[in-house]
Amino acid sequence: MADMKKIFITGAVLLFLTAGAVAQKDADDGPTSWLYFVVLKDDNGKPVRNAAVVLHPVAKGKQGHGGTELKTDADGKTNFDGIPYGTLRIQVLAQGFQTYGEDFDINKATMEFTIKLKRPQGQYSVYDNHPKDQSAPPKPDAPPAPDADKKPN
Repeated sequence: MADMKKIFITGAVLLFLTAGAVAQKDADDGPTSWLYFVVLKDDNGKPVRNAAVVLHPVAKGKQGHGGTELKTDADGKTNFDGIPYGTLRIQVLAQGFQTYGEDFDINKATMEFTIKLKRPQGQYSVYDNHPKDQSAPPKPDAPPAPDADKKPN
């Protein structure tokens, strides 16, 4: 008799949980998009293998917590289904390349993104010798050029 009670109670709990799960309205039932990505090298157009494509939802200009990270295959391609419509921040990171990041408005059932990664550029230093631009006007607070005919005091 005790075994029969356990079976009945277990069955009732399972039935209750299943009915609750089916009847529950999920907040994420809005339209979603399938995103396709191709990551290429900017200089020669060849695919970037094993690049990290990071997807972050953005609400009111602020990046949401969490996110999804995808990896590109040998052809530089990856995709993801189920991204809700709205603003999405896409970042792409790959070793030997500058990090790419931009916000996009996801508003179609399928969207394709071709991202071209650039090689890192050298840092600009004011201490390096740079060629002077002859067409640039002189700085307004610069002292006047020394007069060659005038002798110092």
